[in-house]
Amino acid sequence: MNLQQLEYIVAVDSCRHFVQAADKCCITQATLSMMIKKLEEELGVLIFDRSKQPVLPTEIGKTIIEQAKVVLKETFLLKQIAQEADNEVKGELSIGIIPTLAPYLLPLFLTKFLEKYPLLKIKIVETNTANIVAQLSKNLLDVGILATPLGIDSMQETVLFYENFKVFVSDKEKSLKKQYLIPEEIDLNRLWLLEEGHCLRAQVMNLCELQKKQARLHHLEYEAGSIESLLKIVEMNEGITIIPELAAISLDKTRQKQVRTFKPPAPVREISLVTYRHFIKKRLFETLQAEILMAVKPLLGVGNQEKKQVIGAI
Repeated sequence: MNLQQLEYIVAVDSCRHFVQAADKCCITQATLSMMIKKLEEELGVLIFDRSKQPVLPTEIGKTIIEQAKVVLKETFLLKQIAQEADNEVKGELSIGIIPTLAPYLLPLFLTKFLEKYPLLKIKIVETNTANIVAQLSKNLLDVGILATPLGIDSMQETVLFYENFKVFVSDKEKSLKKQYLIPEEIDLNRLWLLEEGHCLRAQVMNLCELQKKQARLHHLEYEAGSIESLLKIVEMNEGITIIPELAAISLDKTRQKQVRTFKPPAPVREISLVTYRHFIKKRLFETLQAEILMAVKPLLGVGNQEKKQVIGAI
């Protein structure tokens, strides 16, 4: 029995197909089949029922595959411990990040991060919170950069910073001329939102205590997929929208004049690094955390003790 054989049975279980599993492992199907057959003979059991399509593990095979995953994970941990002992930041880190944060946060630190650690390989996946959580739980991603709290027991949350919510107003909007607002002053019938699935949409609805039945529909129904689309819709059709602070900071001087601030205690969204409970790349995690904090601190004043109202994303 060897680690390669364990990798092969996990691959077949994942793909449910010998040819696809062989491609994934970069070997021929004949080699894959032979190695798995030798493992079955050594253990004295059938791990896969080859008469089924797609290929399915037997009952005992399911138990063996789960144990194989444990062994492979522990083996990876040993390699990670050895790798971190040489004090070099290297390896691979896959990061999931929500679309309402990615365009504004990544440019602040990513290029310098890669230049500073040339032995580090980064993979970025921009998608919604539900997809990131699902991929974290399957070990397809190492860490997520998300709005929290999530309230999921299997996920570990490490708070990075808090972003104030800002109001973006059409330059034709006759109301909301004053600089500081309270949520109750926002006309729900003039409020534009992101499409379903974005945590920012849920946060805005929580902030404004907005229910669909409370507001009549716009003459135009438009489900925006990005903050930039929201801003353009506001400018074309008047009305208002609510955006996070990093998005507001990135606006040009003309658009900056259309931004309004909420009165204290400022409503904010909490941004955290989120990992699955078995996460083991501690050195890479701490390095990523430090680089992000260094980048956003001059903009957001990370660490200040000002009273804040955290708006949930659920």
